[in-house]
Amino acid sequence: MGRIVLVGFPGCGKSTVGKKLAFKLSYGFVDLDNAIEEAYHLSIPEFFAKYGENAFRTCEQKVLTNKLSEDNIVISAGGGTPCFFQNMELINAHSTSVYIQMAPQSLFHRLSHAKRVRPLVQNMTPTELQQYIDSTLAVREPFYLQAHLTVKGESLDVEELVGKVGTVSMLSN
Repeated sequence: MGRIVLVGFPGCGKSTVGKKLAFKLSYGFVDLDNAIEEAYHLSIPEFFAKYGENAFRTCEQKVLTNKLSEDNIVISAGGGTPCFFQNMELINAHSTSVYIQMAPQSLFHRLSHAKRVRPLVQNMTPTELQQYIDSTLAVREPFYLQAHLTVKGESLDVEELVGKVGTVSMLSN
């Protein structure tokens, strides 16, 4: 079973790191948000606007469960994915989970300069964005910290991560 799920706050680099990690391991890569967009034929912002967050989280769990049945895959989970239903327990039971941890200031910098629209933070002032990061990270981090492995996003070395993931995978089997 070769499954790795990357968790962390939006903007921490899950998709970028996930693609590199998948390449190094010769695994497939799935960005969970992209998989949801493909499955439901709506962008994430459109989905939120049309159906709301609760419906999104239900669909997100269905797609996550489906992807966790695949082998040799790296999954970049959405920032909120681990925090709803029993998703973090599901992730830990069926994969090696990695939390890409970043300081709030680093997240603020990345989110304020992001090219991709993030539905929960669009149209926020810098003060509102900082408050959102601080309060939301305080709620989400206890879920993220349940991951098998925590790495610092600011100084992440993918080669080093490949070795750490391999060690953790051996220990959890």
